[in-house]
Amino acid sequence: MAKSRTTAFFCKECGYESAKWSGQCPSCKAWNTFVEEPVVKEKNVKGIVNINAKYHETAGVKKAAPVRLSSVTAADTDRIKTDICELDRVLGGGIVEGSLVLVGGDPGIGKSTLLLQMCYNLAKNGNSVLYISGEESLGQIKLRAQRVGEASDNLMVLCETSLDTIENVLENVKPQIVVIDSIQTMYREEVGAAPGSVSQVRETTAVLMQLAKGLNISIFIVGHVTKEGVVAGPRMLEHMVDTVLYFEGDKNAAYRILRSVKNRFGSTNEIGVFEMRQEGLAEVANPSEYMLTGRPEEASGSVVVCLLEGTRPILVEIQALVCDSKFGMPRRTAAGADYNRVNLLMAVLEKRAGIHLSGSDAYVNIAGGMKVNEPAMDLGIVMALVSSFRNRPMMENTIVFGEVGLAGEVRAVSQPQIRINEAVKLGFGNCILPQVCLKNIKKTDKINLIGISSVKDAVKLI
Repeated sequence: MAKSRTTAFFCKECGYESAKWSGQCPSCKAWNTFVEEPVVKEKNVKGIVNINAKYHETAGVKKAAPVRLSSVTAADTDRIKTDICELDRVLGGGIVEGSLVLVGGDPGIGKSTLLLQMCYNLAKNGNSVLYISGEESLGQIKLRAQRVGEASDNLMVLCETSLDTIENVLENVKPQIVVIDSIQTMYREEVGAAPGSVSQVRETTAVLMQLAKGLNISIFIVGHVTKEGVVAGPRMLEHMVDTVLYFEGDKNAAYRILRSVKNRFGSTNEIGVFEMRQEGLAEVANPSEYMLTGRPEEASGSVVVCLLEGTRPILVEIQALVCDSKFGMPRRTAAGADYNRVNLLMAVLEKRAGIHLSGSDAYVNIAGGMKVNEPAMDLGIVMALVSSFRNRPMMENTIVFGEVGLAGEVRAVSQPQIRINEAVKLGFGNCILPQVCLKNIKKTDKINLIGISSVKDAVKLI
């Protein structure tokens, strides 16, 4: 009789399981991602079918019985407000009951601080909240929590890493909101691998997902990130949860950006802006004004662009520096913008506008450390490069937005009226935008609209 396997190989990217090692994953095609780990001794670890059946029976629903979708009621009032407007915006209006949310970010970026502030607000509003930490003791959590304020009696704290113990606590206490800090410290005894491994993270997340759906508990999971900036563990972790939030920004800088990359209950384009202070994270109500603080006046290579993150317009400054190259191969650097996109736009300038940049070094930076990929910033990058190349500043109080095509045309962007309204609010007097967008904009005397149709027209304005 053949012996049962005690170990297997798992892909760190997608969680694919194989009996032998392979250089390339046959599922996600990633290279050198297979690791050997022990297999689960008991495959029926309160699996998906059993755990659903148990919780559904307690809720009065027949075991494994389908229901008509028309008979299911789901109202918007089911969302729980956190009293942190930026967080509610990213979540789609609040916390959905029974949802599983993953929060990732660099170490020290403020993940635990934000979730602790959220727990304080929810507890003050009468919600039952349980904060589970596998990295800190009760005394250490209290020291960190003293910055936030006085805790309510509805906020409970548990220091535990065993998922079996946590599962029993959740079944007995049944809180409304649970925070797990972090998923890499949790382990299940039936899985022989170490905490944080592919097997443990996958099994732990699966159990938490079933607890959230079965007991109707909203669970927030803190996930560590790798040096590439993605959540550590199998890629399947992000597929299993309902919402994935990333905390971005330089930990040495004052501001933080909370971005949604997956949301089953809301938009994935919304962002929340916070400022790190001594007492914790504070909301930034007007990110545009904050991002433009300290902007140089009458400096060449400086252009203000209006971007749209979800429903929120944000004005950022694009800085470009073009200088003669001292070597045979010019250097190109992009910080906050797509490097390949910058090279593409420089090629368009060379071919369509006659701006010879092949012998110059070019550096493009999004001031404030933001990372932006919206096509509306193309025209801003083009005009910043030309401004620095000619050493001529842009017109005073001018914003720019528009997409640039390979033929040198300036194409339309979405929601031009919202972008112009934001510029007027901050006191800008001129706006350079695509010509095709003018017909969709209400005429106003508060700002001068300049429509252009190609990069040649943009170059003439500098």
